[in-house]
Amino acid sequence: MKKLATLVLIGSLLSLQPLVRAEAQSTQPQEQDSPPKTLFSQSVIRILDSEFQDPGISYLLFDARTQVLLSSRWEDAARPIALGSLVKPFAALAYAEAHNFEYPTHLCKGEASGCWQVHPHGELDIVSAIAVSCNSYFRALAASLKGEQLLSAANTFGFDAPNPELSGDSLMGLGEQWRISPLHMAHAYLELYRRRDQPGVRELLSGMAQSAQHGTGAAVGRALKPTEALVKTGTAPCKHIPSAPADGFVVALVPANQPEILLMIRVHGVAGAKAALTAGRMLKRMEE
Repeated sequence: MKKLATLVLIGSLLSLQPLVRAEAQSTQPQEQDSPPKTLFSQSVIRILDSEFQDPGISYLLFDARTQVLLSSRWEDAARPIALGSLVKPFAALAYAEAHNFEYPTHLCKGEASGCWQVHPHGELDIVSAIAVSCNSYFRALAASLKGEQLLSAANTFGFDAPNPELSGDSLMGLGEQWRISPLHMAHAYLELYRRRDQPGVRELLSGMAQSAQHGTGAAVGRALKPTEALVKTGTAPCKHIPSAPADGFVVALVPANQPEILLMIRVHGVAGAKAALTAGRMLKRMEE
């Protein structure tokens, strides 16, 4: 990631130059220009536009330290949509706030207990449940939640709040009743990392680290070795025309110990774990 860090730093410094010049010039009102493209974002745009032209791939790329959007190709990214399991860490935090920041353990019996995986995940804590995005675990966790309990987290992390009357499965990412803007969700994950030392958050980030190592985000981890990442995947109903059974989502922060970038993608027609293959390829090319 040394090359990546250097490019991001150069880009960040260059993006400040117009502000410095503006302060030295006249205070007369000036016409607003679009934000300048940094060296890093220009390089990324060339890579992504030339190698990832599939119209079924949408992406948002942020500088994780400044939270500045560096590059994007996501039509109407401000429009709320269903984001599947990307909501799970925030539902977990709402649960934790009501339980002295203690997360439950749960025995996943696979499909028999409502999981996406046919075979049992076995006994899970919050870290392993995040890593494998276990629906059985989160069904149990969300069973006692109400949408109103997510209002505080929505305000803190900046995502679109669910209807206060929502409950159960809708609050762990199933269905389409809770919709969140992709832009807001990307910022929510940046804020989640920023609050890494607050109660209940470290466990969630540990789960995302395990996801990249051997969970649903393992394709990202394999692509970036030895660099480590924080990854959360999700699968949600497809809204494309023509439609597919589902779309896959990935949020990845790289590197894990001090993220420099956040990549959020949507891949048409696949589950989140398979979308991680695409995210891994994109991040590998940026790393190179």
